[in-house]
Formats: sequence, C-alpha cells, structure tokens
Amino acid sequence: MFKAFPEAHPQTCRRELQTHIRDNGTMSTSRKRICVDMDEVMADAVAEHLLRYNREFNGNLTKEDLRGKRFWQVVPERHHAVLDDYLRAEDFFEDLDVMPDAPRVLAEMQRHYEIFIASAAMEVPSSFNAKYRWLERYFPFIPHTHIVFCGNKSILLADYLIDDNPRQLELFSGTGILYDAPHNEAITGYTRVRNWQEIETLFLSGK
Repeated sequence: MFKAFPEAHPQTCRRELQTHIRDNGTMSTSRKRICVDMDEVMADAVAEHLLRYNREFNGNLTKEDLRGKRFWQVVPERHHAVLDDYLRAEDFFEDLDVMPDAPRVLAEMQRHYEIFIASAAMEVPSSFNAKYRWLERYFPFIPHTHIVFCGNKSILLADYLIDDNPRQLELFSGTGILYDAPHNEAITGYTRVRNWQEIETLFLSGK
C-alpha cells in the first residue's frame, strides 16, 4: 500500500510525492500513470445540482452552504428524491461546466504522463452515454481506450488518482490526490489541490 501524505500546498509536496512513489514493476509504461476522476474534478456537478435545485424550489443555496456536508444534508427530506432525479436526468451530465483550466492542463499532462479518466459511473449507470459525449466535446484528446467507467476504484492500477471522494482514495493502492470540494472540507491525510493550476504546479513544474 502506498503512503498518503498529509495535506500540504502542492509546491511543497511535489518533491515528496516523487520521492516516495514507487514503481512496483507492474506498470506497462515507463511514464507515470495518473487516473483522473470526472465529477467535481473535471466537471462541476455541484454547480449544476445547485442550479436545478434553486430553480425548481426558488432557493438560494450556494457552494458555501454545502461546506462539510453532502447536498442531501442541507435540504428538506421531502426533496431527497428530487436530488436523485436530477442525477438520472438524461441531460444532467452532458450539461456540466468544465472546471477552469482542466482541458489545458490535462492536455499538457498527457505529454508527460499516461492519463486515464476514471469515473465511478456505476453509481448512476444511466450517465454512461452523457459522460462519454461530454468527454468527447471538452477533452477530445483523451482516447476512448483511456476512459474507465467503474464503481470501486481499487481496480485501478496507476501511480496517482486525483479524486474528490476520500472513499475512493482510500480504496486506491497508489498515491491519492484529494481535489477540493465542499463535502470533503474536513478530510485530511491526502495532498489537497484546490484547482487545476495547483495540479499543474504539482505535476508539471520543471517539465
């Protein structure tokens, strides 16, 4: 099991990560392999959830209201089913905004690393087609052979996983990088990145 590092600024932890990560001999390429989650890392799913909820219920919830909580924890119980319906709408995952700088940074990372997109899409099986179309539209440089729709990310064989979900990072056998999101504010034990510029600093400084 690889070591998870304490939360730190990417500029200070990059050398530590490179020093401690080990190739166990099972990698198929000399380049390090990075798996990248979609929702709340590449795609702003929370913003779309807030937009739909506020529009339907004339609300004014913001991301700040979700700090340290999941969406269902801040809305009335009678609205829980509606939140689930949003996720299962055919257009939900196709309408998501792209996280700022993600296409540019990921395209550059692809020149130096083997990049895989790894989404826990089995949590919403109806999202497969929409997610694939979204990737084609905004990240056309990612080949279809490097897109993984799964449930449990312990199956991933890679050096790094960038993900907002601490549960998936805990299951992953490589080094987890926690992408900042409202719900994971209290999580420690992983290097945290707050945007794609910090990912750029972490993985591309000196390249």
